[in-house]
Amino acid sequence: MGLVEKKMNIGKLKFRGDTYIWFAIICLSLLGLMAVYSATGSLAFRKQDGNTEYYLFKHALFLFGGFFLMYFFHLLDYKYFSRISQFAVIIALPLLLATLIFGNDHNNAKRTITLLGITFQASDFAKFAIIMFIARYLSKKQEEMNSWKGFGAILAWICGICFLIMPENLSTSLVLFFTCYLLLFIGNARLKHLLLLGCSFAIIGLIAFFTLLKAPDSMLPGRAATWKARLENFTGKDSTEEFQTVQSKIAVINGGFFGKGPGKGEQSAYLPEAYSDYIFATIIEEYGLFGAIVSIFLYLLILYRTIRIVLKSPKAFGALLALGLAFSLVLQALIHMAVATSLFPVTGLTLPLISNGGTSLLFTTAAFGILLSVSRTIEEQDLPQNNTEKGDNIVTA
Repeated sequence: MGLVEKKMNIGKLKFRGDTYIWFAIICLSLLGLMAVYSATGSLAFRKQDGNTEYYLFKHALFLFGGFFLMYFFHLLDYKYFSRISQFAVIIALPLLLATLIFGNDHNNAKRTITLLGITFQASDFAKFAIIMFIARYLSKKQEEMNSWKGFGAILAWICGICFLIMPENLSTSLVLFFTCYLLLFIGNARLKHLLLLGCSFAIIGLIAFFTLLKAPDSMLPGRAATWKARLENFTGKDSTEEFQTVQSKIAVINGGFFGKGPGKGEQSAYLPEAYSDYIFATIIEEYGLFGAIVSIFLYLLILYRTIRIVLKSPKAFGALLALGLAFSLVLQALIHMAVATSLFPVTGLTLPLISNGGTSLLFTTAAFGILLSVSRTIEEQDLPQNNTEKGDNIVTA
């Protein structure tokens, strides 16, 4: 028995990490498999000669690879990512610039780039790179953050990354900026610096908003005309609703409380991007309000358990890293849900772990792997046989 118990303990140690986060990830992934299978039916008939299993197997393959990646990352010491972040942010800048110039055009937006035969969104890589880098900077250079020079140095990186993402993916840029702002606040940046940054951002945002609405479409660069159309549609200035918004509303109304049942949704055949940008509408139609509540609960559970990790983390880097990754993914999920239910303008954000995806799914699972690595390390430090010295505790601003 002693040998068996010892092996079981070793097995548990290999799969350590917050149990509730593992549970939420698995549930969301299973929901994603079912939703993708339902939502890609019409797409399969258009592009795969009616092979409805094609996109299911493709999604399942990336999900399997993502879980392998997540498992591998959760076994690593999260402190390695502190060093990796220094190189990651340097790589992210030219990647984003190359995407703007040479990226693949999809729906009038250059968001992906193909390197060595692999197509991926550079913004996914840049998002996690800057979050890791900020966590490192705040934990290593706390004294420098008291000066304008130190604050300006990290702000330059944040603005550089967000500015390069913004032209083709405004929503991702804004989510990333708010995540970085939260990390600066939690990481003890000086309040006057944060207030100045917040006020400046609000003023610039308001000026851009009113300028965008009043400017003629012919004078708007890039995707600005698309942003304007979406804002006018949302605010009611344009009486003609977008087709995808109408179809999403129909799907939500048809869902009721328990929905029509798995695979019985009808609007996915008419709703553009039903398997990605509007997959939450598919979930509501097939699983109803009950399915929507469960989905929201699972994302909030991840955020809640992450906050518990942050409070228990003896190291500032681990706490900031876990919070930044979890907040960015959960915020993205909530915005996606708000768009699908017409509570927010159309953005194009996918639903993490659920929307049909390739490399984006791998980046998401990798982020959760890092989050679980922080959780695992804390659990191991709490074991009686571990007398690990505690480092600098993070102090909230």
